Amino acid sequence: MEKEKYKGILYIIMAGFCFACMTLFLKLSGDISSFEKSFFRNLVAIFFAFAILKKQHVPLSAGDKSNYKYLIARSFMGTLGIFCNFYAVDHLVIADANMLNKLSPFFAIIFSFFLLKEKIKPHQIACVLIAFCGALLILKPGGQTLTTFPAFIGLMGGMCAGFAYTNVRLASKHGVPGPFIVFFFSVFSCVMSIPLSLINFTWLSPRQLLLLLLAGLSATGGQFAITAAYSHAPAREISVYDYIQIIFAAILGMIFLGEKPDVLSIAGYVVIVSAGVILFFIQKKKES
Repeated sequence: MEKEKYKGILYIIMAGFCFACMTLFLKLSGDISSFEKSFFRNLVAIFFAFAILKKQHVPLSAGDKSNYKYLIARSFMGTLGIFCNFYAVDHLVIADANMLNKLSPFFAIIFSFFLLKEKIKPHQIACVLIAFCGALLILKPGGQTLTTFPAFIGLMGGMCAGFAYTNVRLASKHGVPGPFIVFFFSVFSCVMSIPLSLINFTWLSPRQLLLLLLAGLSATGGQFAITAAYSHAPAREISVYDYIQIIFAAILGMIFLGEKPDVLSIAGYVVIVSAGVILFFIQKKKES
């Protein structure tokens, strides 16, 4: 059990880096609708997921028909989360957009309590609240960030992602293979994006196409990693580590976009990472 938890933590850190790269590529791709970006993001994932399914001889099935309700819930809410997140990325600095999306672990723990009946220990609640306080330092609720429409949309994206990841856990607990979860979600999201993309379709330049394909590759890596993470361990034990994506996003934003976090934002990053480290060592001590 402990080995599985450590695997979950490693996968969730890998997912954080991949998703941070994805947001960078999306930002660099320019003024393209969130729906069109979502289409390319998931189109790449479909091919990779299908190839892995074939290589591992995984059937294109969720097994019991009752499992499809978890996949549909995961895919619908996950797609809404992507739309919201991409809109926030386009209108905010990528560190703030990632931070809003990474409130998803907080929501995931809440949804896990109601949907999975997983007990939440006091020290886990405390660490998540500490991480949430770190998020507030970055968002500066007394300033302009939280009062903007893009920030509100980004917050909704975090809530949708939290619900989606809880259903990943549910599907995995019922024996649905991880590659099929990714494949089903990618196809569902692509189909859902097509009619919305046509409303404000933009012809892509070669550079934009390359950046969107890179975003798709990064997202695919992140999707497989996050699916593996929640397959190996429950949300209450590993979801706080999802905040590491903010650190990656801040570094990439500084290097490639010239975005410089202020003192409060940096303090928020420190608080969030500290919460994750504290949770890790408390859990390790209790288990030993």
